[in-house]
Amino acid sequence: MAVCDVLNTRAEKVGEVDLDDALFNVEVNPGILHEVVCQQRAARRSGNASTKTRGEVRGGGAKPWRQKGTGRARAGSRTSPLWRGGGIVFGPKPRSYSYTMPKKVKRLALKMALSARHQEGNLVVLDKFDLPAIKTKDFVAVLDALAMKDCLIVVDEMESTLDLSSRNVVGIKVLPVAGLNVYDILKYPKLMLVQASLAGIEQRLTI
Repeated sequence: MAVCDVLNTRAEKVGEVDLDDALFNVEVNPGILHEVVCQQRAARRSGNASTKTRGEVRGGGAKPWRQKGTGRARAGSRTSPLWRGGGIVFGPKPRSYSYTMPKKVKRLALKMALSARHQEGNLVVLDKFDLPAIKTKDFVAVLDALAMKDCLIVVDEMESTLDLSSRNVVGIKVLPVAGLNVYDILKYPKLMLVQASLAGIEQRLTI
């Protein structure tokens, strides 16, 4: 097992922790990471674009002119797609872009993402992230001491003090273990794990 230093909020070493090789020392396959990220982004697409067919456009009840004798082409409704203001042929309708992937693949990709951050040296383990009050200035001071900008912070359970203190900080995101995902790990160059979250991550990925 790899050994990682445990730091406090003043960037002082307060201990060491063993990282499971099955989670933090996996060979990284960019192809699998790409597939899972695409699946996550597809699931987040809104798919709300909508157009009206000829049957949904307002009007069109009366025949514009009689069938014969005018010298013009036959017309049965002003909502025809051939007319300006008419319906749309095969236009978009609200839909879901999400699709499924095997759970084993998604679990493997999450291990690869964690391993990538550890192998790059961009993984930091913090003993605890306690803030006495909701104050963004105190939160930023901790990040400055640890030199962690553009960072994803993973906690065992979301606390309102930490959540509200970090909400307005650009380039920072706080997630509970239950919300940990491949896209966010790869989006932020650095990863900070609160020590209490390691047990939850191991439990989630070793099922």
